[in-house]
Amino acid sequence: MSVAMELAGKGAGFVNPNPMVGAVIVKDGRIIGKGFHMRYGGPHAEPNALASCTEDPAGATMYVTLEPCCHYGKRPPCTDAIIAAGISRVVAASGDPNPLVSGKGLSILREHGIEVSCGLMEKEMRMLNRVFFKYITDGKPWISMKAAMTADGHIAAVTGDSKWVTSEQSRHAAHVLRGRHMGIMAGSGTVRADNPMLNCRIEGMKSPIRIIVSSSASLPAGSAILDTAKDYRTIVAHGEEASRENIVLLEKAGVEPMACLSENGKVDISDMVSKLGKAGIDSILLEGGSELNWSFVEKGLADEYYFFIAPKIIGGRTAKTPVGGEGFPLMRDAGELVFESVRKIGNDILMHAFSKKNGHLLPEAGRSGHE
Repeated sequence: MSVAMELAGKGAGFVNPNPMVGAVIVKDGRIIGKGFHMRYGGPHAEPNALASCTEDPAGATMYVTLEPCCHYGKRPPCTDAIIAAGISRVVAASGDPNPLVSGKGLSILREHGIEVSCGLMEKEMRMLNRVFFKYITDGKPWISMKAAMTADGHIAAVTGDSKWVTSEQSRHAAHVLRGRHMGIMAGSGTVRADNPMLNCRIEGMKSPIRIIVSSSASLPAGSAILDTAKDYRTIVAHGEEASRENIVLLEKAGVEPMACLSENGKVDISDMVSKLGKAGIDSILLEGGSELNWSFVEKGLADEYYFFIAPKIIGGRTAKTPVGGEGFPLMRDAGELVFESVRKIGNDILMHAFSKKNGHLLPEAGRSGHE
């Protein structure tokens, strides 16, 4: 199952909004086939593993990270392929929360005389597929906040200069995060201040859908976002008060306007997140700025955090921090996190954490579940 889990991870950034799935086929104690879901719309892990078999898989055991599907979607049911191949035993890490599958896939296999067990390394699988489990359950995207800051907690100097806070190694790691998320989000203020591209510049990885939050549906002419909107899918989430003139200008540039409810003159973040989920976007990397980050923290909408910390002190009482806004009035109101890891990247430190509500995802030492 560990091998299947490692295979599943290779689909990160390519299979959204489907889950990452890996499958390993074992016969007489030997691995005879391996496969994973490589990209959205392509064959699933199970038929890929069967197609790679070096010998007849009849009588073999299949280890798969998620309950095999049993319905027709873009591909035929994986249960059909497993039954036809003569697999005698299926070990799944977890059931599939998709209502079209949930329990039905395993039941069909049992009905055809295949021995089935479920729960081996389930916690690790849920960690790997946390985006899918949230999205398929409540239809809302998984939100990861990423910020680069100095050791004294600033994301820019008092002048607004921010190139570069962290090292080249950290910036590379941030681009990997971009490639693993379906969308990337920033506020219009960040577009004006930094003129970012918000793409993924790692060969072989996909660039995310760019989502800009602008209450007035206004972006500066000549900005990298507008100039490349026909090259990279770009959405501007705007409020009810946005003028038709601004919306038309965005559309002419190739931008997709997304009308959202307004709250205190700004885009209602909760409504925006719901609409993005309905648009099929299962995960978003939030790259601020600080006011937009606060909106997500205040409403408890951020699920995961990546803090890149550089060994620099820049000071400045007005220098921006990763999370701005009014702030919580009392320490007991603070948003609580659960740290998953702290590691060095070059001379920087990456602190990876989850919102406390997602602390249950962190695997305990050793393997969980049973066979």
